[in-house]
Amino acid sequence: MPEGVLPPVTPLTARSVVLNALLGMRPPALPVSSLVRIGDLFGVAERTTRVALTRMVADGDLTAEAGVYRLTRRLARRRARLDEVRWPVITDWDGTWAMAVVTTTARPQAERVALRKVMLEARMGELREGVWMRPRNVGRSPADDASTADQCRFFTTGTDTPVDLAGTLWNLPAWHEEAHRLRAQLDDPELSLAERFVLASEVLRHLVVDPLLPPALQPAGWPADDLRARYVAFEATVAAEVRRHGEARA
Repeated sequence: MPEGVLPPVTPLTARSVVLNALLGMRPPALPVSSLVRIGDLFGVAERTTRVALTRMVADGDLTAEAGVYRLTRRLARRRARLDEVRWPVITDWDGTWAMAVVTTTARPQAERVALRKVMLEARMGELREGVWMRPRNVGRSPADDASTADQCRFFTTGTDTPVDLAGTLWNLPAWHEEAHRLRAQLDDPELSLAERFVLASEVLRHLVVDPLLPPALQPAGWPADDLRARYVAFEATVAAEVRRHGEARA
């Protein structure tokens, strides 16, 4: 699997079906009958879905009131982060780069993992171990995270070869190729509702690793904006169909 391209989505568990369904709803709430029917799309037995719902309420993932399940505030924040993927905050690029350099040593594994997660969520690319960079054109900065700030020093820098640097930080041909494949699938009218449900998750996973390059650094025919626009429209259609399917025999 090329670097920067996530593997195909694995079969969804009952918990994953519920989460994906609710994360795509506006508002993020569905009655139990709808969630059972949606689970049935993926071969999840009604009892399995109901057990998953009970456990998710106990774990603090969902609330239940009058047979309607809703995301808790904690998962609502996750939904907000996904909205940043759908509609990223992009600013004009002045040619400068943000750089984070890890300055602490002998860090516990948990801190290393947490730092990497923050860097990737901020769309930073790893130049070499402990050195992260990206064009300064996005709203989120890893310096805003306290745990990352304790491990790094942050700089604003420049380069005489910005296009080459972007190509070093990210595997742009691989991202482009996968985006092209996903765009073709989005246009396939023969996909079942279950297949479209899974495809929506797969496209979102790919957009999570979009480097959000400014136009000056984008390779010719860069498909990110088009894929994102198609995904938003596709997701809205899938959400409407999922809701209708869930209500069909409610």
